[in-house]
Amino acid sequence: MARRASPASDTSALPAERPPERHVEQIVADIGPRLKELRSELGLSLQQMSAIAEVSAASIHKIERGDMVPTITTLLKLASAFRRPLSELIDERPVDTNAVWHTPNGAGQPSSFGQGGEALQISGPATRFKAFAQAVQLPAGASGGLPQQRAGEALLFVLAGTVDVTVESQHFALRKHDALHVLTDRMVRWVNAGRGTTSMLWVNLTHQ
Repeated sequence: MARRASPASDTSALPAERPPERHVEQIVADIGPRLKELRSELGLSLQQMSAIAEVSAASIHKIERGDMVPTITTLLKLASAFRRPLSELIDERPVDTNAVWHTPNGAGQPSSFGQGGEALQISGPATRFKAFAQAVQLPAGASGGLPQQRAGEALLFVLAGTVDVTVESQHFALRKHDALHVLTDRMVRWVNAGRGTTSMLWVNLTHQ
């Protein structure tokens, strides 16, 4: 008769060894710094964040300092305000935040673009990335220029409408789906001489 393995030697029924996990206290402690990082990257003050998330500025400040443990309701409000999944505030997995930057629809940082133009920054912070990208809206008559600067590049892609661009003495009448790639060590100017709004993607890259 075959001998049965003794319980001490039979390991087939034992659960697989689980990988080490971050301690709960460490997960909670990381929420504040992550919250502050996200707020800073979007350029929001405590008051602005408070208005968007409907959480008091004092509470946000205490959470960022680690003086308050947020409730799940507060975390959901903050994640919704950032347009990010809740897991980005409490995710246990190590994430290389230097490698990826996600800009959800409508979450770009707004700014002016020349005279009359509007832009949304859709690229990551300059402290991490070399490229700088904007989704641009140019109403009729909007104009602007890129002053001569240190070595770099600019790429313009027209999504809709028209735009006239002058690079030094060269003139380009760009239409939908036209692209223009230039070195930025020369003067670049643009104007929307049409009657409608022009949409375009503008990407800048500074050489190191």
